Amino acid sequence: MAEERPGDGAAEADVPDGAAGARTSGAGDAATAADVPDGTGRSDPKLLLKLSIPAIVIGIGSALVLAGLDLVSEWVDEFLWDVVPGWAGVSGDAPLWIIGVLTLAGLLTGLIVRFMPGHGGEDPATESLFPSPMAMSAVPGVALAAIITLSMGVSLGPEGPTLAINIALAAWVGRRFLPQLPIGPLTVIVVSGTVGALFGSPVGAALLVTSVAIAVPSKRPLWDRMFAPLMAAAAGSITMHFLGAYSLSAGSPEYAAPAAIDFLWGVLVLLAAIAAGLALVYGMKPLHRVFHAMRNPIIPLTIGGLILGLLGAIGGPITLFKGLDELQELTKEAADYDAWQLAGIVGIKIVALLIAAAAGFRGGRIFPTIFIGGAIGILAVAIVPAIPVPVAMAAAVLGVCLVVVRDGWLSLFIAIVVVGDIALLPMLCVLILPGWLLVARLPEMRVEEEPAG
Repeated sequence: MAEERPGDGAAEADVPDGAAGARTSGAGDAATAADVPDGTGRSDPKLLLKLSIPAIVIGIGSALVLAGLDLVSEWVDEFLWDVVPGWAGVSGDAPLWIIGVLTLAGLLTGLIVRFMPGHGGEDPATESLFPSPMAMSAVPGVALAAIITLSMGVSLGPEGPTLAINIALAAWVGRRFLPQLPIGPLTVIVVSGTVGALFGSPVGAALLVTSVAIAVPSKRPLWDRMFAPLMAAAAGSITMHFLGAYSLSAGSPEYAAPAAIDFLWGVLVLLAAIAAGLALVYGMKPLHRVFHAMRNPIIPLTIGGLILGLLGAIGGPITLFKGLDELQELTKEAADYDAWQLAGIVGIKIVALLIAAAAGFRGGRIFPTIFIGGAIGILAVAIVPAIPVPVAMAAAVLGVCLVVVRDGWLSLFIAIVVVGDIALLPMLCVLILPGWLLVARLPEMRVEEEPAG
């Protein structure tokens, strides 16, 4: 029998081609090929220990890339929204300034997509959580486009570009130093490390990868296949804790007095959030078609930036950026908004996310989706004050994430983390069942790539 190599006996969650929907696109064939079913099915601790070294390195590297993008984005953010307006004697929150900065963001992103090598990476509207590796020459363009998105107020998060950059770097290094490790399993390890860094916890990555791993029959134990991805996720999350991890907690009050009626409130809010998510799902393809009808990306992206600026001018700074800090602010100051104002914030953020994603800005959809869900929950409480705030926010985040993310485990994890109260977990485990039945057959908020030629 041939000697077992890391890519053969392996290690990592196998990503089936097409399993778990389009979010696994790009990693399927290689990952499935990595699963060699002629072993005994027994664990191989020596192999797992060998795989732990590259997994830890990948996790740390994934976190460092994310932290680097964040750091540069914060510098640009402060310069554009504080320093330059101070020089000009205007407020960074002024409507005209918001319109100008976001229009400039569209123009700059269009120039990157048009002229830089790799064109700023693949169209983010077509990508999944498991993208295929891009050429190293595309990495600078993707990084610049991501910094523009994160620093200039575009309603997208860092997850898409960060995943693309990390997978490209890992593939480049892997071909030179780990040629025996196929790209599919390597992609799963990178995704796990990046998700662990993004959420500051390996749990979200574990849930995501588990849902993919169980879709592939294998004689190897599940925990053997999960070992390297979990190691990468743990390394990524620990590194981000040292560097300053994102806080997904919205700061909602504690769920102090559970009551049976809360299940009813939770169902109603969940349904409302799913309905709001439908606007994202069914609005994506038509808007994408409109923006991409023009061959030169500079024009649609500049127009998209102008529209985002107008939306930001109407909704105010609370509707800008990826939404984590803004959701914490909205939760803290919820009493300052009436139901109509909150409905306007939700509507503007939904449209802003659609425009940003469809026009081709480089960024991810998970973080602004969390804001939308949290804002829907706060709106529900404004309409019906009897609903406990954490119940409303958790149910709404769960509902809209089910529609957009289309992964039950990850949506459940996000909803719990946003409210920061494990006491809601039993309720959410019940709510997710009817929620999944409603969304399971819906189209994804994703545009299928057109076949070449």
